[in-house]
Amino acid sequence: MLYNRDLSWLGFNDRVLQEAESNEVPLYERMKFLAIFSSNLDEFFRVRYPAVIALSNLDKKTIKREFLLSKDEVSEKVYDFINKQLSRFGSVLHGEILPALEKNNIDFYYNKPLPEAHLAEAKTIFLSKILSFIQPVYLSGEDSGNFTPENGKLYFIVTLIDDAKETVNHVVINIPSDKLERFFTLQQLNGKQQVVFIDDIIRENIPILFPRQTIESIYSIKFNRDAALKISDDFSADLLDKIEKKLSSRDLGNASRFLYEHGMPSHLQMYLASIFNLTVSEMFEGGRYHNLSDLFAFPVFDKSLLYEPEVPILYPKAAGEGDIFKIVARQDVLLHLPYHSYTPVLTFFNQAAVDVDVTEIYITLYRVASESHIVNALISAAKNGKKVTAFIELKARFDEANNIKWSRIMKKAGVKLIYSDPAIKVHSKIGLIKKESEGKRESFAILSTGNFNESTASFYTDHVILTANKKVCKEMLSLFRFLQKKKATAAKAKLKFDYLYVAQFNLVPEFEKLVRQEIEKAQDGKPALIRIKVNNLEEPYFINLLYEASQKGVKIEMQARSICCLIPGKEALSKNITVKRIVDKYLEHTRLFIFGVDAEATVIMGSSDLMTRNLRKRIEVCIRLEDIHCRQQILNYFALQWQDNTKVRILQDDMSQIEAEQNGKVHNAQKDIYNYLKSQYHD
Repeated sequence: MLYNRDLSWLGFNDRVLQEAESNEVPLYERMKFLAIFSSNLDEFFRVRYPAVIALSNLDKKTIKREFLLSKDEVSEKVYDFINKQLSRFGSVLHGEILPALEKNNIDFYYNKPLPEAHLAEAKTIFLSKILSFIQPVYLSGEDSGNFTPENGKLYFIVTLIDDAKETVNHVVINIPSDKLERFFTLQQLNGKQQVVFIDDIIRENIPILFPRQTIESIYSIKFNRDAALKISDDFSADLLDKIEKKLSSRDLGNASRFLYEHGMPSHLQMYLASIFNLTVSEMFEGGRYHNLSDLFAFPVFDKSLLYEPEVPILYPKAAGEGDIFKIVARQDVLLHLPYHSYTPVLTFFNQAAVDVDVTEIYITLYRVASESHIVNALISAAKNGKKVTAFIELKARFDEANNIKWSRIMKKAGVKLIYSDPAIKVHSKIGLIKKESEGKRESFAILSTGNFNESTASFYTDHVILTANKKVCKEMLSLFRFLQKKKATAAKAKLKFDYLYVAQFNLVPEFEKLVRQEIEKAQDGKPALIRIKVNNLEEPYFINLLYEASQKGVKIEMQARSICCLIPGKEALSKNITVKRIVDKYLEHTRLFIFGVDAEATVIMGSSDLMTRNLRKRIEVCIRLEDIHCRQQILNYFALQWQDNTKVRILQDDMSQIEAEQNGKVHNAQKDIYNYLKSQYHD
């Protein structure tokens, strides 16, 4: 029995919305959670909603009956879920956020006209900063057939009446929020900060564009478009060029959602539906403003309305002073981000770029920072005569363009680039550095649960291990050499991994073996425990394996941040399984797998979620931790998260999520982990 993945994902977004609704969250952070909710929903309509609609159109015989809900129930529940969430979104924004801003001396002009005192300033901004970006398109003119609204861009649909010619025209006007700021700060009034949407500055000054016509109406609109890149069957020509071409057309793909401003008359809706070839299922009534993910960029006037900043812990302290390779040669270094500083990771690659003894550098790159220090280090290393091999994933959704940009720069600098086979993604986050001095050869490996991205490292929770373990380095080198072979397949490769767990090779069978070991313990009357933390749990085979373990007496503690298709706590199916979800200041992103109890536990960390795509269609890499101190840190880390009773929600057997009981003791996992780590390191 599996729960629907889309409804589960919407449940996660509901948890995000709960943080926006919480009075215990600082005001600006509540606005950011509204932005995250909005961004997530946009992605849902770009990536998942087309699949929901496609599912609803399939013949019943094609639907797997193992799922809990029918295709019609899914589509109905998706509609209902989203509509209720949007209602709550509006309630918290209008009923709490806007009044709270006003109490903090911030006038945010939301759904209200600009005061007379600001009209002249708004006109000056329009004429001097905005007008050059405005590109009106007449839908009834010669160019109308060549115009397609782009994905996620904002527009006005303006209805004009030409009294002299007795005609009605409809004009689309772009809102250039992607080129300019979404919010403008105006001169203070009565000691208060004044903030206005670029939308309203344009709306106020549209008459300037049409001096000889009467404006009958102005409504905002927006399109979401299907973002799926269908390249799995493309095996000819250069992959990079193919993806670039796909990217250029993706923003003009099939519409998955058309948002129109509340109050738009039905005759105008039908006109736009005919012009843009829309169906009723793709049309959604929204508010005056779209793309509220832009609330991320709302100007900050008072930093006390943000989370209190926490200074990342530099561990080991010597990483900021000397040779990172000498430190790693002495001991494995396990970092817990963002509580720990990212300095050791940057130093690892930066030092390798200039170290005269470094001969080779290997790395996999999935999501690269827009101004990546790590990639710049690889470029410097190549220019310094080192052999640098970068495996860059061009199919990282929504990061393809940035990855392509960097790949061209690296290639020009002399970095050897390897692109994945179109049929498979390389999602692993691994690196290897080889050194040679006076006949002595050394290797140093790095493995992360998250991307080598210094930007996201400041607000994603992840683990990174740096090690000089010779066996681990040897296995990683074998994997890199495998990845370099064109059209190589795991079935043909004779690779053996003991410390690494690699999807396509040994990850699935080894994980199954570890689960079955816990089943055997339970059947022998011994303590049997499985602890797992992932972003998503969806893979049917693994879920059924966990159901089996539960039925045979194994206690299972699961943390699944987003999608969870496993139904916990159900009698005769999963009564021994507890699933929790944490949403807080940092995005929970770590992947941990712990089998067994106490000192005998097998502790694994890595890049893989428990989804079909991760286990069956990607190259994922996890590592078994051998160092006793590293293992204990992970065990303590998981325990601190498991006892959270402020930001955790516990999934019920009907897949609703409830708060944990506090019973007089308050535990916040993210605060507790930071304090725990601060208390651990005094070197």
